[in-house]
Amino acid sequence: MFLLFASAVHSEDVGSTRLYFVNASLQRVTYSSSVGVSLPCPAGGTPSAILRWYLATGDDIYDVPHIRHVHANGTLQLYPFSPSAYNSYIHDNDYFCTAENQAGKIRSPNIRIKAVFREPYTVRVADQRSMRGNVAVFKCLIPAAVQEYVSVVSWERDTVSIVPGNRFSLTSFGALYISDVQKEDALSTYRCITKHKYSGETRQSNGARLSVMDPSESSPTILDSFQAGELYAGQSIELPCIAGGYPSPTVRWLKDGRPLPSDARWTRRLTGLTISDLRQDDSGSYACEVTNSFGSKEVSGQLHVIDPLRVTLSPKNLKTGISSTLFFTCTVEGSPEYTITWYRNTEPIVPDQHISIQGQHNDTLQITAAQKFHSGAYQCFASRKGHTAQDFSIILLEDGTPRIVSSFSERVVNPGEPFSLMCAAKGAPPPSITWTLDDEPVVRDSTYKTSQYTLSDGLTVSHVNVSSPLIRDGGVYRCVARNSAGSAEYQARINVRGPPRIRPMRDITAVAGRNTYITCRVIGYPYYSIKWLKDGMQLPDNHRQVVFENGTLRLTDVQKGADEGTYLCSVLIQPQVSINQTVHVTVKVPPLIQPFDIPSTSVGKLMYIACVVSSGDMPIRITWHKDGQLIVPGSASGVAIETKEFMSSLQISKVTLKHNGNYTCIASNAAATVSWERQLIVTVPPRFVVQPNNQDCIYGKAGVLNCSVEGYPPPKVMWKHAKGVGNPQQYHPVPLTGRIQIMSNGSLLIRHVLEDDRGYYLCQASNGVGSDISKSMILTVKIPAMITSHPNTTMARKGQTKELNCTARGEQPIIIRWERGDTVIDAERNPRYSITINKKGDEVISTLKLNPAERGDSVFFSCHAINSYGEGRGLIQLTVQEPPDPPELEVREVKDRSMNLRWIQRFDGNSIITSYDIEYKNKSDSWDHMYTTRNISPTNNQANIVELHPACVYSIRMYSYNKIGRSLPSKELTISTEEAPPDGPPMDVVLQPMTSQSIRVTWRAPKKELQNGVIRGYQIGYRENGPGSNGQYSIVEMKATGDSEVYTLDNLKKFAQYGVVVQAFNRAGTGPSSTEINATTLEDVPSEPPQNVRAISVTSDEAVITWSEPPRMTLHGVLKGYRVVFWSLFPDGEWGEMQNITTTREQVELRGLEKFTNYSVQVLAYTQAGDGVRSNVLYIQTREDLPGPPAGIKAVPSSPSSVVVSWLPPLKPNGVIRKYTIYCSSPGSGQPAPSEYEANPEMLFYRITHLSRGKQYHIWAAAVTTAGRGNISAKVTVEPAGKVPAKILSFGGTVTTPWMKEVRLPCSSVGEPTPTIKWTKDSEDSAIPVTADSQRQILSNGTLVLRSVKAEDSGYYTCTATNTLGFDTIIVNLMVQVPPDQPRLTVSTTSTSSITLAWIPGDNGGSSIRGFVLQYSVDNTEEWRDVFISSSERSFRLDNLRCGTWYKVKLAAKNSVGSGRISEIIEAKTHGREPVFNKDQPLLTHINSTHAGLNLQGWTSGGCPITDLMLDFRPKGTWAWQSLKANSTNQLFLSELREATWYELKMKACNSAGCGNQTSQFATTDYDGSTIPPIKSARGEGDDVKKLFSIGSPVILVTLGVALLFIIRKKRKEKRLKRLRDAKSLAEMLIRIDRKAQNSAKDKKRAIERTKGKKKRRRGRDTYRLNILVFCSRVCQHPVPLVDTLHANFTHTWPVLHRDGARQATGTMTRRTARMTSRSTPRTRQRRCNRLA
Repeated sequence: MFLLFASAVHSEDVGSTRLYFVNASLQRVTYSSSVGVSLPCPAGGTPSAILRWYLATGDDIYDVPHIRHVHANGTLQLYPFSPSAYNSYIHDNDYFCTAENQAGKIRSPNIRIKAVFREPYTVRVADQRSMRGNVAVFKCLIPAAVQEYVSVVSWERDTVSIVPGNRFSLTSFGALYISDVQKEDALSTYRCITKHKYSGETRQSNGARLSVMDPSESSPTILDSFQAGELYAGQSIELPCIAGGYPSPTVRWLKDGRPLPSDARWTRRLTGLTISDLRQDDSGSYACEVTNSFGSKEVSGQLHVIDPLRVTLSPKNLKTGISSTLFFTCTVEGSPEYTITWYRNTEPIVPDQHISIQGQHNDTLQITAAQKFHSGAYQCFASRKGHTAQDFSIILLEDGTPRIVSSFSERVVNPGEPFSLMCAAKGAPPPSITWTLDDEPVVRDSTYKTSQYTLSDGLTVSHVNVSSPLIRDGGVYRCVARNSAGSAEYQARINVRGPPRIRPMRDITAVAGRNTYITCRVIGYPYYSIKWLKDGMQLPDNHRQVVFENGTLRLTDVQKGADEGTYLCSVLIQPQVSINQTVHVTVKVPPLIQPFDIPSTSVGKLMYIACVVSSGDMPIRITWHKDGQLIVPGSASGVAIETKEFMSSLQISKVTLKHNGNYTCIASNAAATVSWERQLIVTVPPRFVVQPNNQDCIYGKAGVLNCSVEGYPPPKVMWKHAKGVGNPQQYHPVPLTGRIQIMSNGSLLIRHVLEDDRGYYLCQASNGVGSDISKSMILTVKIPAMITSHPNTTMARKGQTKELNCTARGEQPIIIRWERGDTVIDAERNPRYSITINKKGDEVISTLKLNPAERGDSVFFSCHAINSYGEGRGLIQLTVQEPPDPPELEVREVKDRSMNLRWIQRFDGNSIITSYDIEYKNKSDSWDHMYTTRNISPTNNQANIVELHPACVYSIRMYSYNKIGRSLPSKELTISTEEAPPDGPPMDVVLQPMTSQSIRVTWRAPKKELQNGVIRGYQIGYRENGPGSNGQYSIVEMKATGDSEVYTLDNLKKFAQYGVVVQAFNRAGTGPSSTEINATTLEDVPSEPPQNVRAISVTSDEAVITWSEPPRMTLHGVLKGYRVVFWSLFPDGEWGEMQNITTTREQVELRGLEKFTNYSVQVLAYTQAGDGVRSNVLYIQTREDLPGPPAGIKAVPSSPSSVVVSWLPPLKPNGVIRKYTIYCSSPGSGQPAPSEYEANPEMLFYRITHLSRGKQYHIWAAAVTTAGRGNISAKVTVEPAGKVPAKILSFGGTVTTPWMKEVRLPCSSVGEPTPTIKWTKDSEDSAIPVTADSQRQILSNGTLVLRSVKAEDSGYYTCTATNTLGFDTIIVNLMVQVPPDQPRLTVSTTSTSSITLAWIPGDNGGSSIRGFVLQYSVDNTEEWRDVFISSSERSFRLDNLRCGTWYKVKLAAKNSVGSGRISEIIEAKTHGREPVFNKDQPLLTHINSTHAGLNLQGWTSGGCPITDLMLDFRPKGTWAWQSLKANSTNQLFLSELREATWYELKMKACNSAGCGNQTSQFATTDYDGSTIPPIKSARGEGDDVKKLFSIGSPVILVTLGVALLFIIRKKRKEKRLKRLRDAKSLAEMLIRIDRKAQNSAKDKKRAIERTKGKKKRRRGRDTYRLNILVFCSRVCQHPVPLVDTLHANFTHTWPVLHRDGARQATGTMTRRTARMTSRSTPRTRQRRCNRLA
């Protein structure tokens, strides 16, 4: 939290300069002395900061050659070193690093840097005992001296690394747990492998054994337990608790005496209790209770969970002003126990008059009246038990003098009119604002309302509100902003209307040389002007005077004689009328001190200093200060002061060093205070306080060469060095580095003495006063005893003599001592050792001789050199080498023509095993005829012996080699080989692409001599070899059928290259694969349409179509070109003829299009295989053009002076008809131009009046669009007449309409007298009059209305208009469109995932087919899926279907009327069948006492991938099955089985086609690997079986009966469904065949009803019987039961022909036919058919 007294302080960005930490959590670095370490500085800055390293004591880091170096980038490097060069000051100390730039300086937490030596140590594992079924615990015992740096990395069992899992567990603390101990566990040896964290050295322990005992009743025994611990929150901990005993003890965990609550973070494992993501509330006392029926034990421990320290310092990056009061708060989270330390710019903060540290934990830092030097980086460190956390803040203090940033302007207001003034200022700290009116403070009262507030950015805003101003409230308003750094002000006049007057003005005192403002305090408004006068003269009269518009007078550089006097303010309020007010200005002159200097002097001399004031008003007071403090004259100070009226002198009778300092003369009067300061320097020549003396220093330690001087100015000390111990030849300046520094008292500090530092040193001092002084000395460097040369490691051969040498140097005498391990070697008592000493110059060479070297000498030897100044040690690891022991050989696995051997190398002779040799021979042969496998890699502990003969007995032995020699032979083994898998691949593999997604593979069996048995089947591997493929083979499997084989690969990618290999397998396994052969699937049509299809209409008959290529991956072949398919859409909904244009470009121009016509456009790409998918339909309309002529025109007289003209619209309107123009002309009338008449486009007739009777007229018409007038129609001639024969204005022609719609056929007529209208419909040989009924109506205007038209309403209709003068006729051809007929659907081809269908469309129903709807579903479901297919397609492939599955498919066509009838439902099945287990394959691969391996490769997929593999197994004689689901299809292991137990096994494999089952029995072996006999029924067990059979038989019979009934009902239902489909198809086919006959019969029926009523019923019966005969003949040939669907079809169709009794007859026929065809022989059916007919 950050506070500022009296106002708030704001945080701002301190700029682009910043500091940061790269790795603030780094607090400990441990490294190996033989490797060294390089440590980057954890701190940094932007811009680049200066990085420095220090010791925790604050001492600078200096470079020590070959030991320590700080790089220019701030990286601290500690080089590898020998033990004798160890220096705890360097190699085991606390360091920290700082980063410094303009923002400040920060330091890292202390970093403990510690070097670790290479120490001799051994690890071991103790033998353990455990009962069978219990847990065994092995621990790796590591010496305490290196336990911190050495950890267990792995465990080995017989030299093979143990992989955790099953019964073996590795704990986080390095122990090995073996659960459910078995007797075979005692046959192995167990070793732990450790690794040194820093040196990287690994160690292998001895081999430990496990003794396995038979279970015996005993109380629990704790094998491994836990102790108290402290961890950080978020970590995990493992609390071990393992116990042995019999019965196996149960474990119960308690926390603070209570059972553990349920928490997902707590996991109980074999190894104990694991707690992850620790929290503070996990702290407490944990207890583990182990109990069995013979007793209990308990272990407990305390767990402390603490949060890591986290520090937050606020505020951050603060910029504020000088004199602010700051508060820093250091918030610490985590452990409650910590200490806080404060730093500024890496220096500890010491409380003083400005700084105080407060709070219970010193967590608050307060800075009062902050000054510029308080800027910088502040850090708060919190520490607890070696862990430190910190945070820092950058503070910038600057001059915050206020400035006015926003103000008010001059204005005029009326009395009572409120106004508000605002003044905003900014500064640091934020200023406060005060207001004055004409130099008088504005007091808050009922008239003035003031307010002030500070915004978050530090801006102070103040308002003055005057709610009801009076004249006296006018004047000059001033706002003044002040803070501790200074002030700023602003003023402006506010005029309140009213009689002007001048407020009384106070006299002013001005200071000479400064500026003075005089305000004329005018109130009221308006006034004309404000003038200032002095001595009768209007101002300004010189350059120092300025009069502002608001009436303020400014006097610049005020002068006493010229500016002092009375000033008159004159305000002109009316012409010739003014008001006046005077003010007197008094000028005060400040003092002026005449400059002076103080010369330097020396001790004991006199000093006189005079301070003279040359000008200023009296009285003047003069005082003296020294270094800011008032000088008090007297004997104590040795100074006398004599002061007169305008002069003062300072006298020193005897100058001493204490008189050095800055002397200030201060003069003051009523006007001002001035000062003059100068420095007095008292010089003293240098002299020695402590003289240098000859000195001894120890190599590698710190040394100080004393030399202390004094004088003034303080002397500068310089050290020089001359090498050598004789007379000094030439001195050179000592280079000052971090290692060598001059101390503040002048002494020379050498932090790390080196041998080169010996010689003469000269201490020289000077300060420019008198002569320089100097003194020399000799530095002697004493060398402690150190080992300079020794072998780190060395080798010796067993039985030979070995010498170990150690070279030491240092101050004599030197004693060298030898140790073997931790034991001092006494050569006198042990004759195998001898020690000799030789001196060579300043070196001492000691030799230890071993004669002879033995295996036990493979230990660490050390030589110790000792003198008076120190001790050095050299560590030598001696390894005694010899030929290895022979390996312990065993056979792990024997195969057909190979065997797998494993061995354990007990002792390698302390020399790396270089190779192994294995020798083998036929058992009957001698070793002279052996075979050898030589130079086996030493990294292997097992090998495969290959090229053996199947079923042959071999003898095997083995040797191991190292650099020393060969071991003795191992124990001889005898084994027999097994059968062999095929050795050769299939031959003559040929690939032949069949389709775009299938390739046929043919091959012949491998060579006979390479088959190694009967070939049972083949595996075909195939993979795509194109870009982006994963390169993995997909595998299919098939049984062998003979010497030549063939297989077709389906569901491949289109037009893709595939590589295919084939492998043969027999009972023993799979042979090698054939060479990969590549083939490419055939091309297919593109699966995606061209992209970005666009259409642009260019003219009325031309359009441009553009597109871009489909995605390359969807072409499925070589792109041959594009095809543009387009057709017109007519206004009546019909489609025009489908056209197409082929091109290789991505653009095509469509020319010759119909004008002003809608077109549908699709674009497709095609390959060699055919056309691809069409693009979405794109609609385009050609532009308008001139219309064609009207399709027909009629003109008939309607009266003696008028005619009626009618016409048909143009066949090609070529646009929207806007109007029609009718032309009328009379030949011989003399008129050059015909008369024109306009008609609306909706009207197709027009009456022309005012014509002459008996005169002929030519009439024609033309249509008009926006493009203009079209061609004219044919001309007709008409003559008006009084009596008009009947004429029809309407036109005949063809009318097309969808069925079930209302159709109006117009027949408008004219004539006098009025004609009568009659409609007839043409039949085969006569015309049938049209009579009105519920479906037909003739309107008064002659229009024939047909409602709900059907197909039978199609035909020619004739309208006849008749009157007494004549008649007229028109013929209309009505065409009724109906839904299309059903297509004929067939299955073309099938594959494992697709069905290809083909069809032949039926009749289109009078309207073009617009597409097909394909529906399909799985056979046993009714969930149909729809697929819409283009009208041009005649085949379709259903993809992504389930393998080996029956599907139902049906198809319907669709035209503009709607969807037609559905085709016959057909059924098809994709390729594939359910999985089957290959009986030639073994079900079980291997079995031991607790595991069984299952061969899942024995399952053949049946062509469909296996999706599920489920297993159930149980011990024989038990009820409960154990279930297991397999994810792999290769091999599966059943674990945790009972030893020596028979098991029942059920396997079930499923794919999309179904499931296959396989059952088996197997028995596990005994613990020693022996098999057990089959289970034999004991006496008495048969009774239980009989009882179980007697109880279970009825249940089983009932279950079987229910299941059988269910199966029968299901079969019947399936047959009924199939017959239903057949019946429906048959009925629909019969209806379609008889449709024409029905239509014809209906026409004949109507004709007969009009003529001969009696013949109507007879003809209907004949037609009805004919249909029955046809139906019966079909049914008798195809016996299909009739159901409601068939009955509905007949009762819907046939009663239309015969309404009287037809429904009853149809029902009778349907029932009889159903009975006839249900259960009868063909002969009986024929007889019943005849009877029914």
